[in-house]
Amino acid sequence: MAREITGFSNPLVKRVRSLREKKYRKAEGLFLAEGLRILTEARAEGVLPEMLFHAGSTHPLAQDLIAAMECAGGEVIETTPDILSKISGKDNAQAVVGVYRDRLVPLAVLDRGKADIWIVAQSLRDPGNLGTILRTGDAVGAGGIILIDDCVDPFSVEAVRASMGALFTQSITQTRWEDFVPWLRDGPGELIGTSLKATQDYQEPRFASPSFLLVGNEAQGLPEAYEAECDLLVKMPMLGKADSLNAAVATAVMAYELLNQKRKR
Repeated sequence: MAREITGFSNPLVKRVRSLREKKYRKAEGLFLAEGLRILTEARAEGVLPEMLFHAGSTHPLAQDLIAAMECAGGEVIETTPDILSKISGKDNAQAVVGVYRDRLVPLAVLDRGKADIWIVAQSLRDPGNLGTILRTGDAVGAGGIILIDDCVDPFSVEAVRASMGALFTQSITQTRWEDFVPWLRDGPGELIGTSLKATQDYQEPRFASPSFLLVGNEAQGLPEAYEAECDLLVKMPMLGKADSLNAAVATAVMAYELLNQKRKR
C-alpha cells in the first residue's frame, strides 16, 4: 500500500526537496527526476526509483509505474499536487516524481568497447547543454559521456529535465583530465576536438573507432593543452558572421558525422 503525505512540514518532503541542491544530492547519492516520460524511459532501461511520489494520477503509465514499484518492494508515496510542486520547484508539477540513486560509472570500469562513439565534455556550465548532449548521445548510439574537470552536475533537476530520459540510457563518468588521458592512451580510441585553429574540415578525416569527441567549455572552448592532446582537430564551416556554434549544437553536428561515417563502412 502506498503511504500518504499531505503535510508540507513532513520530514520526508523536506529531505526530498533538498535534493534540488547539489550538496544534498552529493551527500545522499540521490537525485530527482520528474514526469511520466522520463520515469517511463528509466523503467524501460530497467531502472526504478527508490521512492515514487504521485498525486493520485490515474494515467495508465503512472499506474504501471506504481505497480512496478510495489512489485519490486519500492516506496510509493501518494501526496498532493501542491507538495509535488514544492518538491520539484515547478508551479505546474508533473504527475510523478522519482528519487533515484546516482548513476556514475567509475572511469576504471568503463567499457570503451561497447560503443563506437563516446562524448567527452570539458567544463560545461549549462545544464540545458548537458541534457541536450545526453539526448544526442542516445540518438547516435554513443556509449556515454565522460565529464572532465568542473562540469555542471548531470543530476541537477535542470539537466535531468533537458535529457528527456537519456540520462538513463547513457553511462556517465566524472573524472579529471590528468586521469582521463592515461586511461584513454591505455587502450584503443581516437580523441577528436573541434577548434577554430584547425585546418581540416570536419568531414575530411576518416575517424577511427572508438571515437572520443571532446567538447569544450561554452565560453572558452578547449584549453590549448587539451587541443594539443587530440589525435585530430577539425573545424566546421561558419559562413555567416558568427564564429562558433552552441556547444550542444556543435556536438550534435560532429556526433552525426561520426555516426554517418560508421554507417557507411
